[in-house]
Amino acid sequence: MKRYFLDIRDGDKLAVDEEGMELPHVEAAQEEAAQSLADMARDRMRRTPFCHMAIEVRDSGGPVVEATFQWQLRTPKQ
Repeated sequence: MKRYFLDIRDGDKLAVDEEGMELPHVEAAQEEAAQSLADMARDRMRRTPFCHMAIEVRDSGGPVVEATFQWQLRTPKQ
């Protein structure tokens, strides 16, 4: 199995994954990124009207996939 690192970008902040996780293939890393991002977005949407988040997946050779989410709540002008 290969080790993948899921770095989390929240706006301008980047949290680098130092540990990583062993997964059988890049599709499994993509699924893990999508599930993690969905969980993060669900929590964040309750607290703020705008956010932009991403999970940048890399292996020892560099970037392999990126999952992004952007949320913006607008109210119509009365």
